[in-house]
Amino acid sequence: MRGFFMPTPLLVLSCFGASWVVANSLVAPVNVSIKDLKSSYGLLTWDTPDGESVIGFAITQQKKDVHMLRFIQEVNTTMRSCALWDLEADTDYIVHVQSISVSGPSPVSEPLQFRSPREAVKGSESKDEVTMEEVEQNAQLRAVELIIIVVVLIMWAGVIVLFCRQYDIIKDNEPNNNKDKTKNSSECSTPEHPSGGLLRSRV
Repeated sequence: MRGFFMPTPLLVLSCFGASWVVANSLVAPVNVSIKDLKSSYGLLTWDTPDGESVIGFAITQQKKDVHMLRFIQEVNTTMRSCALWDLEADTDYIVHVQSISVSGPSPVSEPLQFRSPREAVKGSESKDEVTMEEVEQNAQLRAVELIIIVVVLIMWAGVIVLFCRQYDIIKDNEPNNNKDKTKNSSECSTPEHPSGGLLRSRV
């Protein structure tokens, strides 16, 4: 039986071609999406077809209209998600994902484009809390003001009632005083001189 020997260059090319076929047998990741997107953070997720021997992933992150790329690669993992940190607020990004097998990477996924939201106003939450505290304080102040107003009204009502009583007493005493004055004037007067006193005659 004759042996078949393949020249070394041809053998190398054949092995390279075999590995290239295996690498290209991987399908590009699908369902690439971004979740929990914040102004400086986002969670990138994707899916891979079942049965593929994936041992890692590679991610390229690029700002829109900017040629500089950020490359993220991780192996020895079966995770289908990756956290994107240090995002800039209100900025457009383009992301590609590749699966990695022992033989090499898969084709890149369809580009995912997203825009990071604007940075939230600092202290917005504390502002809401302060607003609630202010509402409670205002309610307490209003309650105190109402109590003070009620007390003042009660005092004024008491003063008015007291004044009315005194007025009634004074009014009731006026006829008695008039009767006493009339009685005294009648006792001091005579028939000749109703105005009171005796008329002295000259000698």
